[in-house]
Amino acid sequence: MGALHEGHAALVRAARAEVGPRGQVVVTVFVNPLQFGPGEDLDRYPRTLDADVLLAGKEGADVVFAPSAGEVYPGGEPQVRISAGPMGERLEGAYRPGHFDGVLTVVAKLLHLTRPDAALYGQKDAQQLALITRMVRDLDFPVRILGVPTVREPDGLALSSRNVYLSAPERGTALALSRALFAARAASGGPEEALKAAQEVLHDAEGRTPPLEPDYAALVDPADFTPVADGTARKDGVAYEAVLAVAARVGTTRLIDNIRLTFGGNR
Repeated sequence: MGALHEGHAALVRAARAEVGPRGQVVVTVFVNPLQFGPGEDLDRYPRTLDADVLLAGKEGADVVFAPSAGEVYPGGEPQVRISAGPMGERLEGAYRPGHFDGVLTVVAKLLHLTRPDAALYGQKDAQQLALITRMVRDLDFPVRILGVPTVREPDGLALSSRNVYLSAPERGTALALSRALFAARAASGGPEEALKAAQEVLHDAEGRTPPLEPDYAALVDPADFTPVADGTARKDGVAYEAVLAVAARVGTTRLIDNIRLTFGGNR
């Protein structure tokens, strides 16, 4: 959605590496009104198109496709949209009703308009990535979906265009999100122990000034975002993956983060 940073630069570089020197890399930039709910930050969302074009070109993009809302939705908000279904009602979808319907609708339109062979999305938005992957599979889009690892600041904070909203004290509090994830990764034992380790870090940050206001910390199946418990998918010691997803508000800024964890087998 613009306000490109090093995380987006990593996407462009990964796309260039995927297609090689003779392939074409297109970056789409569009602040999508359909995925903002009432009271969310559509009007103040950072828009830095000139800088975005420079960054995209520097990292290897051939084209920046930055249509206006009138070009993407020429008749106003579309009456027909893609439904994210039950998977889109969990976690982020529960806190932002209709959000993923708006995401999938615009992603579908941008895929039709640019017609890529492969499309790359960041793993920081893990639920979004899972839903786009499922949409492409279920609706037979002729495109491969590739996830690119989350890029973090040296202190662990996941890069986000919304980080610019954070004051210095708020940023200090926001670090609890990544610390919670890393604590879960370091925890011994199964899913319950990992989730408990993350929840303890988030709980401690609720007492900071300014405080962290958690929305959720959930351990889920990366394929459909259903909850993972100690007995889930444990068959004869075979390792399986889960996503630990967290979301919280610091001041007026809402942030999300996640990490992939492996359980069973030789963790």
